[in-house]
Amino acid sequence: MRQFFSDFSKLIKFRLTFLVVFSASVTFLIGSRIQIERGVVEGIDWTNWLILVIGGFLVTGAANCFNEIIEVDLDRLMTRTKDRPMPAGRMTTGQGLVLGLIMGIAGTSLLVKLNLETGMLSVFSILLYAFAYTPLKRKSPISVFVGAIPGALPPLIGYIAAIGSRQSEIGYVAVDYQIAVILFLIQFVWQFPHFWAIAWVLDDDYKKAGFRLLPTKKRDRTSAIFTFVSTLILIPVSLLPTFYGFGGYYIAGVSIIAGLLFSWYAYQLMVKMDLASARKVMFCSFFYIPLVQLILLFNIKI
Repeated sequence: MRQFFSDFSKLIKFRLTFLVVFSASVTFLIGSRIQIERGVVEGIDWTNWLILVIGGFLVTGAANCFNEIIEVDLDRLMTRTKDRPMPAGRMTTGQGLVLGLIMGIAGTSLLVKLNLETGMLSVFSILLYAFAYTPLKRKSPISVFVGAIPGALPPLIGYIAAIGSRQSEIGYVAVDYQIAVILFLIQFVWQFPHFWAIAWVLDDDYKKAGFRLLPTKKRDRTSAIFTFVSTLILIPVSLLPTFYGFGGYYIAGVSIIAGLLFSWYAYQLMVKMDLASARKVMFCSFFYIPLVQLILLFNIKI
């Protein structure tokens, strides 16, 4: 049983799945709080929140499962992935496909209960991640741009899940979509330094499978410059909630401080060009999004 849970955790990439579900669940709460501030609802619908968490977990797990089926032969080549259940031979690709389909269908069915847009965005996310981003990883660094789209969809999905079914009632359609897109943009821009820092740290392992994720296909000054510039772009993008009036000054301050720290680590990478600096950028990226989203949740201003 312990081996089963260990294999299932590796199959769905549990830590990645948790981060995705966390992002969607927090932005659901952001959307709910905005409705409360408007006086549209009296409280958070925790049943819908739970449906989003379970459905999002299943859909994300399905996308990761399909990704591993497609890359099973490549996973055998990399130290980081060779012990996953399919490349290690503890699970067949047929079994993985059945599990992926069950999770995908069950998760989408749950999310459609919230509203149609949430279900459609989830299906789009699975297709883009598994069947566009995954094969592109060996062909071109443009895969990072493609992968950043499904990677940034969780906050959009979470917000739409919270407000989608009530848009016609509250008359805030344009404003709500604007907020949803801003939440998407913050996570979209964040994906680039996040991806590139990981690619820098794992470049030797990625090369064994032929993955081309760094901007210039190798650890060089240009790749470090791209990473640094992307952290600079993130700073003004992270201020959009305050600029458009649904975030307060606390989130603006935290976004600036966190963005400057992120940029400082990326600058150090550009100067030193070493693995230690890349790891600092990578770990900073892990904390950045949860921090910014949580502060925004408690600093809603409508």
